[in-house]
Amino acid sequence: MRTHRIAVLPGDGIGEEVVREGLRVLDAVAEMEGFTVERTVYPHGADHYLETGETLPESVFEEMAGMEAILLGAIGDPRVETGFLERAIIWGVRQTFDLYVNLRPVKLYSEALCPLKNKGPEDVDLVVVRENTEDAYAGLGGIHRIGTPHEVAIAEMIYTRNGVERVIRYAFQYAAKRNKGGAPKVTLVDKANAIRAQDLWTRVFAEVASEFPTVETDHAYIDAACMWMVKNPEWFDVVVTPNLFGDILTDLGAMVQGGMGIAASGNIHPGRVSMFEPIHGSAPKYRGQNKASPIATIEAVRMMLEHIGESAGADRVGNAVRDALAGGRIKSLSAGAHATDEVGDIVLAYLQENAPTS
Repeated sequence: MRTHRIAVLPGDGIGEEVVREGLRVLDAVAEMEGFTVERTVYPHGADHYLETGETLPESVFEEMAGMEAILLGAIGDPRVETGFLERAIIWGVRQTFDLYVNLRPVKLYSEALCPLKNKGPEDVDLVVVRENTEDAYAGLGGIHRIGTPHEVAIAEMIYTRNGVERVIRYAFQYAAKRNKGGAPKVTLVDKANAIRAQDLWTRVFAEVASEFPTVETDHAYIDAACMWMVKNPEWFDVVVTPNLFGDILTDLGAMVQGGMGIAASGNIHPGRVSMFEPIHGSAPKYRGQNKASPIATIEAVRMMLEHIGESAGADRVGNAVRDALAGGRIKSLSAGAHATDEVGDIVLAYLQENAPTS
């Protein structure tokens, strides 16, 4: 029997509740597909930090290095300085394991969830490949003369040829195998007209594109891309973009597909341990109330299954989520519209309906 080893970081706020439902779905799929999952659950997050002063120790990174994937719930708590735990844990994992791809599908399952007029599932089906280790998020800079009239805040955008080339190449490879229908296309989204350092993206994009003659290419500046994603989301197939712009564009994409309650991401280094998470944050005001939608976490589990080579199981999860949303059983992804465990029950029911018969 196939065995997969994963790490689980429920984290803060609603993380524990949504991860619970994601793991229920994972266990059901494992039974259907005939594999087992050995998982190690780590307590690290705000509660652990406030009790011990520890964020994510080196020993945990060493243990995770021997696993296939990490499932993260959410990190962030108002009792801790903004961004402190996020940088120590989420950014720490991304940097330690060089997770240079942030993969964010933007796929609409039900027209009822889309805020755009006259747009349906056939119009909203794209993937954003966001660079995940460089740009302004690298943390170079600082704040000087704090609280004085001469205060200065500096943040530097960092791009390396290696970092840019590998994520662009990943986007082309992903588009070539995605099989959305029609000719595959990769759109570069940047702001090279105003941020001249991003000319590196323009030149490398053209170089890599020459190696993929069957993949069409397009380009949009970030402001125009936001406009077109609202007006004509069907124009996009695979989008590749720097870290900062990708963070913004994918939240817009999340709303187009139905909201943060369905949006998931993979922090990926192909062939190595990678991390999968919902992107909705910790929503501490809903902690322990069984109100948060776990669909985004279940979608993160689907992406994790793809990464560990369980494509059939991933398809089962995707089909169950699609059927639950398109069939109207899940009426809304907003917190409180359904109980967290109720949504888990609905997805599990659709999984069982399509389970293989012996």
